[in-house]
Amino acid sequence: MDYLVSIMKQILDFIFDYTKSYGLAIIGITVLIKIILLPFSFQQFHSMKKMQEIAPLQKKLQEKYKNDKEKLNREIMKLYQENKVNPMGGCLPLLIQFPFIIGLFKLLQSYNFGQAGFLWIKDLGAPDTTYILPILAAITTYLSSKIATPPNTENPNNTMNIVMSIFIGWMAVKFASGLALYWVVSNILQIMQQILIMRSPAPVKEDVK
Repeated sequence: MDYLVSIMKQILDFIFDYTKSYGLAIIGITVLIKIILLPFSFQQFHSMKKMQEIAPLQKKLQEKYKNDKEKLNREIMKLYQENKVNPMGGCLPLLIQFPFIIGLFKLLQSYNFGQAGFLWIKDLGAPDTTYILPILAAITTYLSSKIATPPNTENPNNTMNIVMSIFIGWMAVKFASGLALYWVVSNILQIMQQILIMRSPAPVKEDVK
């Protein structure tokens, strides 16, 4: 992890040398990492989307074979195979992305910005006293979660999204503005990515008879 953080620091310094702005450097490295992880993100979202699309069929199977667990497992596996769904397909891409996210988090939280500012932010190394970044962090976190949630999902999930968004906003009040800026930019890119993926439907091939 330290090696990855060291590489990210070099990239951040490199971008700063050309832009002379730590704010632009943070945005630049966030975009760069998103691009590097884009294939894994697409794989993860497509896997999640397929699982969401076959969820109604899986529910029908659970109702139909509720008294026969062995038959239920066979039919669910058959449903997965017919629709080319891997229930663990979203896990590996997430595990690959995780070190990059944690590495950048560690870097920006401890990085010495030398009291450099950006836009309305007076010091990227200190919390945003205007609370604009924490508010944006909360809003973009909610929108990202909302877009990723299926339309037919029941209300408890929406409540969880709201609670998580408020928690992220509260954490952003305490974090360095540079880290909060990364979170906001990352969320915006995530929203754009999710919208792009959601526009490419993967049809479910079979129905439960």
